Order: sequence, then C-alpha cells, then structure tokens
Amino acid sequence: MKAIVSVKNAVKNYSLGAVEVPALRGVTLDVVEGDFLAIAGPSGSGKTTLLNLIGCVDTPTSGTVEVAGKDTRQLSERELTNLRLHTIGFIFQSFNLVGVLSVFQNVEFPLLLQGRLGGHERRTRVMTLLEQVGLADHARHRPNELSGGQRQRVAVARALVGSPQIVLADEPTANLDSETGERIIDLMKEMNQRDGTTFIFSTHDAKVMAHADAVIRLADGKIVGRELAGAAIAASGGH
Repeated sequence: MKAIVSVKNAVKNYSLGAVEVPALRGVTLDVVEGDFLAIAGPSGSGKTTLLNLIGCVDTPTSGTVEVAGKDTRQLSERELTNLRLHTIGFIFQSFNLVGVLSVFQNVEFPLLLQGRLGGHERRTRVMTLLEQVGLADHARHRPNELSGGQRQRVAVARALVGSPQIVLADEPTANLDSETGERIIDLMKEMNQRDGTTFIFSTHDAKVMAHADAVIRLADGKIVGRELAGAAIAASGGH
C-alpha cells in the first residue's frame, strides 16, 4: 500500500509578537491508504497543528507535507482549496455547523461546492449519510435544535458526504458522553473498513485509541512513539 500522507521533518513555528513558538519540531510520519490512525498526546503537544498541516489548513515552516502525492508547500491557494474540497473531510471538535442551515443543507454544502452531482443525486447521497448516522428524521432541523451528540453526527456526515480519500477528526469525541462517542468511532471504523477511507484522528481518550490500527504519540511537538492499539491501551492503563 502506498502512503497517502507523507510528512517529512515538518517544523511549524508560530509568531507571538517577537517570540517564535515551536508547535512541531521535526515530525516525520507516513500514513498508508486505508489506515485508521490515532494521534495521541497532551494539550499543546502539537496534535491539532499536525492535523492542520495534513489538512492543508496550514503549511510547514520547513520540511514537507505531501497529501495524495502533492507537496502542499508547492501549491497555490486555489490548489490547496481544491485539495481540501475533493480529497479531505474534516470533523471539527467544535462541529463548525452553519446555524442558519438545516441538517440536510449542512451536509449537502460540500457537494454544492464540489459541483459534481445533480440535485437528485445530491439528495440521495445526503439522505443515505443521514440514515447511516441515525439522523434521517432530523433532516429539517437546525443545529440549535440538536444535542451535542447529534451535531457531531451531522459533522461526521458532512465530512463523509463528498467521498473524501482522507478524513481528519480533531478530538471527535471530546464534547460527547462515552456512549455517543463510542457510536461515532464505530461509525468511522465501519466506513473505514467498507470504503477504505483513511482516518486520522487526534485524541487523549484510551477508549478511542482502542479502535485505532496504531497510535502515534506526540509530546512537545515531536513523535515519541508509535504503538499498535493493544500496546497503546496497556500504556494508558486502560483508562
């Protein structure tokens, strides 16, 4: 299997006034097509920064990040936008749903941007995804009429509706009770196995790590370990 994401010696510094703050300090990581990968580490370890580099939301200060064979530092803003739109799905910790749109419209939005499907095909695709996340009967609701778990499931459907090759999820269970969190991870795992979609998610929840094929551990902007899921749970004491 070939690498769909290849990060080589990636450094990312942020400027806070006159001070340079290092967020990533030389990260090297290959992600193979179809991986179901967890990135674990405490707050401030660089998890979100790494996801943002892979997701073309940001580019490295030095080093390279290749996504679907393309070096993100060599791409124009338009090319980065196209890569995000057609190759990557995002599940944000804060959901990022559009409040004035219905559940159906929120999920349909990436398809409208892609412009590839007609109205009937869009409707079929959106309703299929809403069925899969258990929200078909909430299609006309607005986000503020939903629970946190339901909003997260809308975010999952929206991330998957465009058939992305890669789905990035930043702490996808952080705002959810444990039962709803388990259901979200199960849904992601099911789609990973059925469609071969590559999932990369950040977490500090050992229960979530248990579902991953492997766990990449970050600390202070560096990779400090890579473990298979069973070893990861043992290292976390099963909590």
